[in-house]
Amino acid sequence: MGTLASSLPLHGRVAIVTGASRGIGRAIAVHLHSLGAKVVINYSSNSAQADQVVAELNPSADSTSPPQVISVRADISDPDQVKHLFDLAEQEFGPGELHILVNCAGVLDSKYPALADTTLEDWDRTFSVNARGAFLCCREAAGRLKRGGGGRIIMISSSLVGALYPGYSAYAASKAAVETMVKILAKELKGTGITANCVAPGPVASELFFAGKTDEMVQRIVDACPMRRLGQPDDVAPVVGFLATDAGEWVNGQVVRVNGGSVV
Repeated sequence: MGTLASSLPLHGRVAIVTGASRGIGRAIAVHLHSLGAKVVINYSSNSAQADQVVAELNPSADSTSPPQVISVRADISDPDQVKHLFDLAEQEFGPGELHILVNCAGVLDSKYPALADTTLEDWDRTFSVNARGAFLCCREAAGRLKRGGGGRIIMISSSLVGALYPGYSAYAASKAAVETMVKILAKELKGTGITANCVAPGPVASELFFAGKTDEMVQRIVDACPMRRLGQPDDVAPVVGFLATDAGEWVNGQVVRVNGGSVV
């Protein structure tokens, strides 16, 4: 068993995944764990969902093995809570063991307003989580992740940055800010061995995607995709997994669109 574990590409590495209690974040956390990583499941409100992920991935209750997965509640738009998230990860799995940050936490205005109808409150909320939260997580990771190889910062963006659909001005703009920031961060991390990339999914069947959409809206989106279906969280997770391993080291400062060809 020890030999099998040590052959996994992320064996011995610790990953923090924000927004990991459901949807794409959950799929990413499960996949990174399957590659051997110890995982910190971050969530903002639903402890039951986070605890369920932890229970599924940890060794059985009668095992003497230490936990491989923990959950930590933190609002990523709050710098103190982001620091607390990283502190608890180090306390549980050891200082200097953090290798991977995947930031998947995000919000979307399900009213899909035109820019002229977007309230300042909704605009600020979107940027607070999607852009400010990404900045705070990146800033903390840049000073905390292991240097010299294996360090990975992966931000979940959106193919909407390329699609530019009406009704998504705040969301797409917040994700465009993240993509620009990460490209610069990759250069600023020169010499550390830490890579920084974005993975930008297209439409993915999740609570965030379905919120506020009619069946007709969903069908139009499906019809626009060459693959004639919505993406699934498990379509995205392996791409993140590749970037997190040593095999993905030469991909740095990039935005990887994962959308079945619906946005090119």
